[in-house]
Amino acid sequence: MGTATAAATTKKMYIDGQWCAAQDGRTIGVINPATEGVIVEMAFGSRADTKRALAAAAKAFPGWMKQTPYERAKVLKKTADLMRERADALARTLTMEQGKPLAEAKAEILHSADTFEWFAEEGKRAYGQVIPNSQPGKRHVTLKHPVGVVGAISPWNFPITLQSRKIAPALAAGCTIVSKPASQTPLSLVQVFECMIDAGLPAGVANLVMGPAQDIADEFLENPVCRKISFTGSTEVGKQLMRGAADGMKRLSLELGGHAPFIVFPDADPELGAKIAVTGKFRNNGQVCIAPSRFYVHKDVQKKFTEAAVEFAKALKLGNGLDAGVEIGPMFEKRAMEQTVKLVDDAKQRGAKLLTGGKQSDKFEKGYFFEPTVLTNISGEMKLMTEEPFAPVMPLLDFSRLDDVIAAANNTRYGLAAYVFTNDLSIAWKMADGIEAGIIGINDPVPATPQCPFGGMKESGLGRELGHEGLEAYLETKYVSMKLRD
Repeated sequence: MGTATAAATTKKMYIDGQWCAAQDGRTIGVINPATEGVIVEMAFGSRADTKRALAAAAKAFPGWMKQTPYERAKVLKKTADLMRERADALARTLTMEQGKPLAEAKAEILHSADTFEWFAEEGKRAYGQVIPNSQPGKRHVTLKHPVGVVGAISPWNFPITLQSRKIAPALAAGCTIVSKPASQTPLSLVQVFECMIDAGLPAGVANLVMGPAQDIADEFLENPVCRKISFTGSTEVGKQLMRGAADGMKRLSLELGGHAPFIVFPDADPELGAKIAVTGKFRNNGQVCIAPSRFYVHKDVQKKFTEAAVEFAKALKLGNGLDAGVEIGPMFEKRAMEQTVKLVDDAKQRGAKLLTGGKQSDKFEKGYFFEPTVLTNISGEMKLMTEEPFAPVMPLLDFSRLDDVIAAANNTRYGLAAYVFTNDLSIAWKMADGIEAGIIGINDPVPATPQCPFGGMKESGLGRELGHEGLEAYLETKYVSMKLRD
């Protein structure tokens, strides 16, 4: 962390319609994980900056709430259009700060633009209802009312997508918001805010702050202006937020950790299943909350699946995400790569067999590059099986009975996503019924889409983002009972 000595190269926060430095002048360097070089300095604020942003959001709330859904939709739709127009520049920034290949970065931009457009329309459908009366001369209705000021906290793995899932429905519902991106990856969200501003965003309706995560979260929790917190991140932090939110009875949306099973049945093509599994596992280097992380393959097709998975993993091109043809970029920071080494070493010490990868790549002088890794001979006590493995590591297990694999899939505190590969409709429905997960992809490794709900069961979170449920998360229901005059 440094001081703002090079103002011309320092990116700023956005509070009350103005780009501004931190009150104390602090900045933080944003590092390119492929080169380990500092891209730019970013303003790094404090609780005081967060308090100022919440006050701006509170001031803007009455006016934004009173705008019609059609007027709010214009801003959201224009934002989506501008994001698509600027997708190449946005993708380049995202790749430089996060590491993912350009193709993945651009896909994230376009998905996020679709999210803004979806909620631009869905905001027009915040329906109440007319309820049959209990006695003559009475009328019962419900009305929808925006929650108020929202604090939004998101991690580094999908810097635009995860904030878009909060900003778009909040604004569509008539709420105002203060967004806090990860310190490692703020630059692409800065550019999304530029799109919103150019789309006609009124001052104070959306604000962007940076600073220590704990300080900003504490301000969200303790400031009575903030009525809801939407958080994407670890289960441990989610639990802390739940405890902190109790005193103020604040609304919470929590999208937390996952440990997704990927289950391959013998009726399916094992080579195609392996290709889909590798695609899903190594997208964004396995640094995806819904990434498959435990691979259960039926014994009848285990050999063919394993051989194909190893070959597909070996063929993946590792490198700087800005370079042509690169399929796997660096991990987002040095600490993540070191943690991956520990996971693999722990598995090997407990008997796992390494089929490919397993170490930091020696092909690069700089950068946090870890080889796509496949392991077999997996046992349940390995950290790879008990902790959320945010890493490019693919552990392979086998099974023979449907009931046994359901039990194994559910044997975790997480319940975010699960994947099933089968052509048997009966098996598909039995798995959909039996697996404890909020998102189930059947022959689909990338199930997320703006019109469908996204969220988990058990310790994977509370509530849902996206879909109609994602709008409801930012609305209160008012019940009105009216007695008519005789």
